[in-house]
Amino acid sequence: MSAGGRVSILAVWTSLLVVGHASPATAQSIPTSRLERAGGIVRWDEAMPLGNGLLGALVWGDGNTVRISLDRGDLWDLRTPDTLKRPDWTWATIQRLRDAGDFKQINQLFDVPYDTIPYPTKLPGGRIELVFDPSVRVSRFVLDLAAAEAAVTLRQAGAACVPLPGAAAATGNQVDCTAEIRVRLDAVQGVGFMSIRGAQPTIRLVRPAGLDRLGYDAAIMSEAGGEWTLTQAAAQTLCYAVVVRRDLSAPASSPGRYAFTIDARRDGRDPIASGRSRVTAALGVAEASARSRHLEWWTRFWKTSSVAIPDDRLQRHYDLVKYYYGAASRPDAPPIPLQGVWTADEGNLPPWKGDYHHDLNTQMTYLAYHAAGLIDQGLSFLNQLWGLLPRFREFGWSFYGVNEAIVPGVMAADGQPLGGWAQYSLSPTNSAWVAQSFYLHWKYTADSRFLRERAYPWCAEVGRALRALLHPDASGRLTLPLSSSPEVFDNSPRAWLPPNTNYDLALMRFLFAVNAEMADALGDHAAARGWQETLAHLNPLLVDGASSSLMVTAGIPFDQSHRHFSHSMAIYPLGTLTVEGTDADRRTINATLDGIARLGTRQWVGYSFSWFAAMAARAAQPDRALEYLTTYERAFIGANGFHLNGDQTRSGLSGFTYRPFTLEGNFLAMQAVHEMLLQSWGGVVRVFPATSKTWQDVSFERLRAEGGFVVSAGRRAGRTVRVEIRATTGGLLRLRDPFGDGPVDWNRRDVTRAGTDYVTKLGPGDVLVATAR
Repeated sequence: MSAGGRVSILAVWTSLLVVGHASPATAQSIPTSRLERAGGIVRWDEAMPLGNGLLGALVWGDGNTVRISLDRGDLWDLRTPDTLKRPDWTWATIQRLRDAGDFKQINQLFDVPYDTIPYPTKLPGGRIELVFDPSVRVSRFVLDLAAAEAAVTLRQAGAACVPLPGAAAATGNQVDCTAEIRVRLDAVQGVGFMSIRGAQPTIRLVRPAGLDRLGYDAAIMSEAGGEWTLTQAAAQTLCYAVVVRRDLSAPASSPGRYAFTIDARRDGRDPIASGRSRVTAALGVAEASARSRHLEWWTRFWKTSSVAIPDDRLQRHYDLVKYYYGAASRPDAPPIPLQGVWTADEGNLPPWKGDYHHDLNTQMTYLAYHAAGLIDQGLSFLNQLWGLLPRFREFGWSFYGVNEAIVPGVMAADGQPLGGWAQYSLSPTNSAWVAQSFYLHWKYTADSRFLRERAYPWCAEVGRALRALLHPDASGRLTLPLSSSPEVFDNSPRAWLPPNTNYDLALMRFLFAVNAEMADALGDHAAARGWQETLAHLNPLLVDGASSSLMVTAGIPFDQSHRHFSHSMAIYPLGTLTVEGTDADRRTINATLDGIARLGTRQWVGYSFSWFAAMAARAAQPDRALEYLTTYERAFIGANGFHLNGDQTRSGLSGFTYRPFTLEGNFLAMQAVHEMLLQSWGGVVRVFPATSKTWQDVSFERLRAEGGFVVSAGRRAGRTVRVEIRATTGGLLRLRDPFGDGPVDWNRRDVTRAGTDYVTKLGPGDVLVATAR
């Protein structure tokens, strides 16, 4: 089940003041917009988010209290429920019970443990509370995206304020307040820093109340000599500590300077000692030097790429989601689960256990990094998946009975399955969707070593596992014994669908085809022929003869509003059914999208809108893409930009009006912008392929295209005026004519015309520049 599948204020950007924005005509590397919120923030999921990959913080509060909710990516209770250890907890058992019609027992074995046993689960870390005099009130919150720093101002209630010493120099504005707090999670030192200018608060640490559900002992608190600690013994050998330390060596007249961290240990060592060592060392670095290195990291991050679109709200959301990548994903830290490094702080454990859902959420979260060129951020996900191969092999054997790796559809940080709705949480084809991330990483980087050492070995192993599960039917076509389509018919007996569904078919057809492509690229032509042979024994995609649209499965059309477009995977995100295919392909694509739209959005959640926007862009429907992307941004995000699943306007866009926070909707919205500005599937680079005519002036700098090409382009008055392409590894470039057959000046003489494309061969580091006359 994708997060958002279970039903468990209008708080959008109108509550924020935007300070500055990029020109809609020129993409700027460093964002000039920032989030501002007047008054208090009373909910954790509207907080100002900070992160450095491993640590996360949410800055919020109201009245005289400022809260900093802390998280750490590897804080997990990894106990395994006893039911999942049973020898009959297998795919064969599901088949036997399904054939017997014993759906109650299927739920008892495979779903009930997820609902009733709180572990495995992501753990919240704790909270720092800064409590000021009762006469002081929170006045304003600011998140500076460029600097990855939050600021909070507080004012004396009912009294005139005077400027704080040095406040204007620190903020660039004349600020009158009683206190100012600045918080960052340092990008280099891996700890948090906090400075407090003006009135000083009482500091206290708060243990997450949700830990009571896990049976943990109370946390041990201490305060002495300018240091505050919270130590929590968790399950198995995990023990973690929140450590906050004040720099007592600073002059009394200077702002209070603090460092804080969460240290976690599973080796029996004292996390306070190691946490204390980290914050002490951090405080030993002069603030000016520490902040300078932090800003250098973020400057490099922002300069990777940029877009400038003529819609302030969508521009801000794009910049904010890119910021989420920098804050929540690093190669040496765990990848982004459902809530990233911002686990819920509302007295409970996180929704859906804050886990890794592989039937949509992780794949869509890591779909946008390729085009943005954020390679390090994507490696966080790929490194985890590669490191867990032994665990996935064990799961493939113990659960499916195959000697190859299969990824649990819903899993904990250590790769163990969590169960849930068995049709989806234990669908083996989810692994093929995960494999797409390895394939796309190779396609966008053109890194032959990654292809040889990571992408093909990982994808081929999953392909062999799926091939082992397939058996010929009466006609000789390969089918799975169980099939489903997330999340059609939810968890009802009807959700076990006749094999193979279009979801399963699209994923297997995709994986076997790209495995053949990668094997050929590596010179293993025999293996490539083997993958093609397997592909040839699968059925083609199932198309409704009456409507020409993709079906759910044989005999079951897509005929009701639904949040998960699992039947249309071949259109997007897999891209195996394209508008540049046959006339029949185009009819199917258009009929499928029209059918989804005609059924309405009543059963959609937030990610449905941003997914449909990206799919419409891939289908060359720019105005439809913009319409649904705009609706998503207006109705399905909170005041800080977090995707909140339900319709926050309560205007009838969706029957879901709840607000669990997950991140995949945000990243799908970022990817929808990419699909509107640049596409590169099928060996052709397409500039502004799905850009609405309402976006007359738009540009982007250094976005990535497949083939390792780095592309920049500008559009003025609805006309492409500039394209620049740099080759990172070299190769044949095919550029679909973006100039409308108008005259073009090239910086090279070897550009030729081939139909609708310009063609040239670039060497590593070569740059092609085209300018419209």
